[in-house]
Amino acid sequence: MNRPTTPELIEDVQNTVDKRHLDIDKVGIKDIKHPIVVKDKSGGEQHTIATFNMYVHLPHNFKGTHMSRFVEILNENEKAISVESFEKILREMLVRLESESCDLEMTFPYFINKAAPVSGVKSLLDYEVSFIGQIVEGKFLNSIKVVVPVTSLCPRSKKISEYGAHNQRSHVTVTTTTNDFIWIEDIIQIVEKQASSELYGLLKRPDEKFVTEHAYDNPKFVEDMVRDIAKELKKIDKIDRFVVESENFESIHNHSAYALIKGNNN
Repeated sequence: MNRPTTPELIEDVQNTVDKRHLDIDKVGIKDIKHPIVVKDKSGGEQHTIATFNMYVHLPHNFKGTHMSRFVEILNENEKAISVESFEKILREMLVRLESESCDLEMTFPYFINKAAPVSGVKSLLDYEVSFIGQIVEGKFLNSIKVVVPVTSLCPRSKKISEYGAHNQRSHVTVTTTTNDFIWIEDIIQIVEKQASSELYGLLKRPDEKFVTEHAYDNPKFVEDMVRDIAKELKKIDKIDRFVVESENFESIHNHSAYALIKGNNN
């Protein structure tokens, strides 16, 4: 016998009562991709693809949430989603999924057109950026996370070596909670200025010489980088709280060096 196919006759299993009396803090979907539009500091717009994680709180009396509604919310934004619509999507999740709280994470590649330090030749460099938002007790909370690739050169290696020093690519991750708008570029610039050297997509021979020597003249332990960056972030009134992480992918070891520092500007 065929089962009913009309929506009115199909049982809504998710809405059935669950008798285990356990709330679920987060339930939803992960790693769904959708186009977005991001404004950049130069006055332009970047059209890119973001990966979304979407969750809601599920009360103990419901067996499950309606996973399809998360996808519907994204697809109802016929054009690409913008940063400005971030809070709107969160509030729509609350209503459509009948929840008291919700979380939304949007991660995307962000590009900056950088000029090489000597030749001035321009090339794009990509950064991983995440917007992280939640609504709890009706209040919208959001933070920005930026992963900045840089170069670090070991001070000890420079000190003990007759010539040269080991250096490596590092990832500095800055997560900020702000009380006002702040450009992604401004966060990136703070990080790059405190590294042994910043990275570039394209370098000519004079640029490569400059970058190598600049890193050698600015050796930084992983501890130095997180402290120096935190010191600069503390000067910005728009930032309420921050977390700075640095991971150095050691070139002479089969492990990474890591440091983390938290700060509060309130």
